[in-house]
Amino acid sequence: MATASLPGSPEAAAAVLENDDLVSEILLRLPPQPSSLPRASRVCRRWRRLLSDPALRRRFRIHHRRGTPPLLGLFGSSRGVVTFQPALDAPDRLPRGHFSLNLDDDYMTLGWRPRLALFYLPDSLQVVVWDPLARAQHRLDIPEGFVLDPSEDPVNGAVLRAAGDIDHFQVVLVTSDGRRPALACVYSSETGLWGDFISAQLQSATMVHWGEPSVLAGGCIYWLISVTSILEFDLDSQSLAVILVPADMLTGRSHQSTVMRAEGGGMGFLNVADFTAEFWRRETDCDGSWMLGGTVELDKLLPPGSDNEALRMLGYAEENNVVFFWTVVGVFMFNLQSLEPTRLSEIGISGYGYHPFETVYTPGIGGGQEGTDKRRSWWKRCRQHIRGLFSCARGGNDGDNK
Repeated sequence: MATASLPGSPEAAAAVLENDDLVSEILLRLPPQPSSLPRASRVCRRWRRLLSDPALRRRFRIHHRRGTPPLLGLFGSSRGVVTFQPALDAPDRLPRGHFSLNLDDDYMTLGWRPRLALFYLPDSLQVVVWDPLARAQHRLDIPEGFVLDPSEDPVNGAVLRAAGDIDHFQVVLVTSDGRRPALACVYSSETGLWGDFISAQLQSATMVHWGEPSVLAGGCIYWLISVTSILEFDLDSQSLAVILVPADMLTGRSHQSTVMRAEGGGMGFLNVADFTAEFWRRETDCDGSWMLGGTVELDKLLPPGSDNEALRMLGYAEENNVVFFWTVVGVFMFNLQSLEPTRLSEIGISGYGYHPFETVYTPGIGGGQEGTDKRRSWWKRCRQHIRGLFSCARGGNDGDNK
């Protein structure tokens, strides 16, 4: 007489591992690091076959779309070429220059968002949306009348995807020369069309800055446009407004600041005067006042000698909530929640204009062999991960309530 295997028993686990659909569901729940799928593909030929399917890798990206994507590294420009600089440690570290782009045009970098970059080409009055993972470019003509004088009218913008969408994107462009009304316009790749111009009469001398990076927080896009002002574009109401920075923030010989995400997802503001960092958050009540959330002496967290020369803020990664600083002793990444600095080894960064690259990257499954000991070690950790999933199932948690 046949007997059914009990849930969580070795027989039940073995039955699961013989079912391609169930194994695929398990593989989808591996951590969203670049090494996860290639290393899993070396466990056995069957897993390799499953993971070589582009459809499964796409499902892997979709499954992790609502989590925090890995911070793969930073992009910088040198002699007209946009080049990748890695930030992760092995085995997730990608080679320097793994992604690169040569536009063959004069361009300005407008911004980055997970997986996508936006560039402005003033000579041809176009913007380029670049997807480094797909090696794809989308060139869009800027609507007629949006830019009157390419040499004088400053343009900035942002590229973003709707929550959970990995196929379509939006581009938001803004311009203001400080004299005429500010303009905004939104492009949708789903319709292939630009929307109507959105106009706002802002305070006198409110001027957009070329290339100042944007931050998406609380359903709005923000650009720091001067030492005193932030430009806000509300995605829901399709409106523009100007917000003044905190009036009581510190100043010093070296003074740098950026818009950031505050706790809870709203807008915050990071101000660094010399080596003192202030963390501000904007209240969401009717008066929109600023509250100081904390002050940190960065030189006390950095190695000795870091304060021999001024800090340089390289960029802010909104999904991971980290900021990058160049110091005389190296480049450091600060997590703004834990305030723990991480030194980035072997990274060739100097100067300004670097943009963090945050995304779930699933490299193609290629050839190659690892040592037997490494493979057994990885398989041991993988089995522990699978046992954990079964434990969750027995506890009534299906692990996929997104």
